[in-house]
Amino acid sequence: MQASHGIFGIMVREFHRLLSRPLYLFCMVVAPLTCCLFFTTLMDNGLPQNMPVGVVDDDNTSTTREVLRNMDAFSQVELTASYESVSSARRAMQQGRIYAFYYIPKGTTDELLAGRRPKVSFYTNNSLLIAGSLIYRDLRTMSVLANASVGLETLRAKGVTDPMAMTFLQPIVIDTHPLSNPWLNYSVYLNNTILPGILMILIFMITVYSIGSELKEGTGRAWLAMADNDMLVAAAGKLLPHTAIFFVVASLYDLYLYGVLSFPCHSGILPLLLASLLMVLASQAFGVLFITVLPTLRLALSACSLWGVVSFSISGFSFPVMAMHPSLQLLSNLFPLRHYFLIYINQTLNGYPMVYAWKSYVMLLCFVLLPLLLLKRLRTVMLNYDYIP
Repeated sequence: MQASHGIFGIMVREFHRLLSRPLYLFCMVVAPLTCCLFFTTLMDNGLPQNMPVGVVDDDNTSTTREVLRNMDAFSQVELTASYESVSSARRAMQQGRIYAFYYIPKGTTDELLAGRRPKVSFYTNNSLLIAGSLIYRDLRTMSVLANASVGLETLRAKGVTDPMAMTFLQPIVIDTHPLSNPWLNYSVYLNNTILPGILMILIFMITVYSIGSELKEGTGRAWLAMADNDMLVAAAGKLLPHTAIFFVVASLYDLYLYGVLSFPCHSGILPLLLASLLMVLASQAFGVLFITVLPTLRLALSACSLWGVVSFSISGFSFPVMAMHPSLQLLSNLFPLRHYFLIYINQTLNGYPMVYAWKSYVMLLCFVLLPLLLLKRLRTVMLNYDYIP
């Protein structure tokens, strides 16, 4: 066997191909690292801050003004405008100038002092789910606190001590202890899954493109000849350089998220790197599957893009899998991102031992071994298939 043949020779050939096309450098290094910086800086504060909210205060008393000042003190709410009517506030919300508005009808203070339970209203734009949900929570909290404040003053005027008054106003005290992410940092929740998901899509597409371009350019036979027509050797030599680059990028993700940004990591570095390596290999295996089943570059790229995008919805981090239809629960097991997400939740976030996540490791390993069932067909495609653009 000549020195230029075998896995090493194919790897050298593949490195030359990677360096000769800027597309590879962009998709394998620039794009994933840019996405990492973009999403982490986008959610640098964990949650959106100072979202614009309007107010319609028809009562305009010292009590309602104090309520509004306290509301403006919330970190996620910023009272940016006061409107004369509900109609004008609604138009401002429809135009996107505010995310919500708070309406205090005339006579609210008098009814509060008389104990007649006045009604206030707040309107939120829930087409923006995160902004609408967070603002709704703050406005609702402020309404409850305002009622309790007036009630406390009324009870004090009647001679009731503060401890006795609090038993009437708040008979049950809630002691909240959020686990794993006590800061309620949305960046911790989102970026640990969306960034590996983006990397998976890029791995799908680069794997499909690198093998599909051999077929499209008619160099598949020369590629196989370097491996003495052994498809396993040919695939390993081609994909190992990709594996090394993508694993370095995934490791940089881990270093940045858990080292620089200090995201919670209770598993240690070894399970984290093992999960990242299996994620890269499983994604490459799916890329081989797509180009083998659909040996046309544009169809295979479309299929892997669709599969990668669906991964975000069916992996469980945006909507719980256990609440999905049973058929979708079964289908979720066919997506590598689902098992990477379970490893992250069980080990990295919660610190459970590997025995609680072994099924996810096994599933990722099964995905890695998937191309072994397809090598014969892939070899046939490379030798005999006439490429159709």
